[in-house]
Amino acid sequence: MNTEAQQTERDRSSRPSDSGTTSDEETSDTEGQEGRSRFALVSRITEWLPGGRISLTLLVLLVFVLLLNTFVLRPFQIPSGSMESGLRIGDRVLVNKLAYRFGAEPRRGDVVVFDGTGYFGDADYIKRVVGVGGDHVVCCDKEGRIQVNGRSVDESTFLYRGDSPSTVRFDVVVPDGTLFVLGDHRSDSSDSRDHLGSPGGGMIPVDDVIGRADWIVWPTAHWTRLHRPDVYARVPAAEEGAHG
Repeated sequence: MNTEAQQTERDRSSRPSDSGTTSDEETSDTEGQEGRSRFALVSRITEWLPGGRISLTLLVLLVFVLLLNTFVLRPFQIPSGSMESGLRIGDRVLVNKLAYRFGAEPRRGDVVVFDGTGYFGDADYIKRVVGVGGDHVVCCDKEGRIQVNGRSVDESTFLYRGDSPSTVRFDVVVPDGTLFVLGDHRSDSSDSRDHLGSPGGGMIPVDDVIGRADWIVWPTAHWTRLHRPDVYARVPAAEEGAHG
């Protein structure tokens, strides 16, 4: 038996293969070339762009802000006193444009920004959702409170001090796919009550809602999150209210 030949074979099998070493080196070279290529591209852009890296950084930030404003968040400045005292003239809120995507719908109590073109006027508006599709909204009960699906709603926590829930009487059923909206400062708000005889009957199509106002971000003294009032959680669904 040739023991020397067997030992030689074992020695050969225990050594790293030349092909494996070559593969690792090739991979490393490829990654290095790609990294250098990307770096070279950035360098060429900064050389071509006036201002160099500073301008490139600002351009990337601008694109990011535009994408954020288009698809996620949008600032909105309060134009009137219709949502006082919670939202004052000049306040800036952040509108969550994803709040009603992916199957979600506006809920009673939400503060929403919507395009009023063809319904309220050629502008964007901000109001509170009082009724959603199928709801029966009435003004008012014996105590002057608005009723939704037979349930009286205590709006005292957000209604402008000294205002009544409404001086305009109404009795409406909100069509599916639309919203009945009111301002918190009822005596200084043009809202669904004032457009009952207009196209759409004062209702706002859900498709025209831009998003939900979630934060007051300016001035910093007013910085706060906007919460949905608990009083609407006790309002029964439209079907339940119909049998109540």
